[in-house]
Amino acid sequence: MVQVDEKERIRIAHILQGMSIREIARVMGHSRKTVRKALEDPSPPVYRRTKPPAEPVIGPVREIIGRWIEEDLDRPKKQRHTAHRIYERLRGEHGFTGAESTVRRYVRSLRGKKAETFIPLCFDPGQDAQADFGGAAVIMDGREMEIQLFMMRLSYSHRPFVMALPFQKQEAFLAAHVRAFDFFGGVPRRISYDNLTAATARALRGDKRREIDSFVAFRSHYLFASHFCNPGEPHEKGQIENLVGYVRRNWLVPLPRVKDLGELNAYLLRKCLEEDRHVVSGMKASIGEMFAEEKPRCLRDCPASVSRYLMPRTSTDCSSEAPDEPVGHAASGIPEEAAASGGSGELREDGRRCGRKPAWVCGVPAASDRG
Repeated sequence: MVQVDEKERIRIAHILQGMSIREIARVMGHSRKTVRKALEDPSPPVYRRTKPPAEPVIGPVREIIGRWIEEDLDRPKKQRHTAHRIYERLRGEHGFTGAESTVRRYVRSLRGKKAETFIPLCFDPGQDAQADFGGAAVIMDGREMEIQLFMMRLSYSHRPFVMALPFQKQEAFLAAHVRAFDFFGGVPRRISYDNLTAATARALRGDKRREIDSFVAFRSHYLFASHFCNPGEPHEKGQIENLVGYVRRNWLVPLPRVKDLGELNAYLLRKCLEEDRHVVSGMKASIGEMFAEEKPRCLRDCPASVSRYLMPRTSTDCSSEAPDEPVGHAASGIPEEAAASGGSGELREDGRRCGRKPAWVCGVPAASDRG
């Protein structure tokens, strides 16, 4: 390959000194074709591969990655493989020993996407949590179906809580809060939401909302402040938005096969606890270590009982009735069996209780049951 300084000598000899191409080729030891190329293009030479480079690391798994990405076309858009999930599956299922960055580069080349950038936000311990719902697909009892995932994340330690529910009704929304507080062992000072209908009756100007009375009574009892993000501004609660996608693409890919919501919730609880070992980029320690710092000093203790006036209970004959006296968490608008590890009564999709502990609560034990 003729370098740029050699090109300069060729051009000077031909243009300024009047030497012919044949003479330049003989004197300088180049072919006449090379001399002509140097006269046509004085720019530095560009190396061009004649064949693709060898890929000893990614080469053996290229077809596997391509097949997974192709299969994703038939899956829900929000529940497809990320590069990180592909890397995890390659390690666990195919003994892949390469670096995650290698997988990311290859997946990015297939999808034609640029690498994402993030601006980290800082929170004081116990200051804030973020909560949201997200839909996901699972294979339950042999059928693919859509379920609702309630998620809450502590903003300082990034510790997540995820619970599968059959619907987004307020009773499930509040029951999931109680479970989350129990899982964390305390209540954060503030929780950020978007425009969840389980909490808000009407959106006002900016981040102001007219909240549903039963939700106001619920947060008044637990003494946390609510914050509502501006419509169309998901970055205002970026941690929970990221968690929704992270759970779909890492915990629920490929689609988990479970018997019922109880089995699914047991699986989700294990995944939440496994996150304690994870170190989030930019954090000084693991999620578990950060949570150990956050919990004893900054999370408010959960109250022992709840006001009886938040929402009427349901009786075992499936008819609504107001309780005669407070019965722990049950009178909060959360069915007793949804808020405590024991109890009886099945909560049907219409919100009535009859007979057994509901499957959507099973698998999310209270702190006393976890030891």
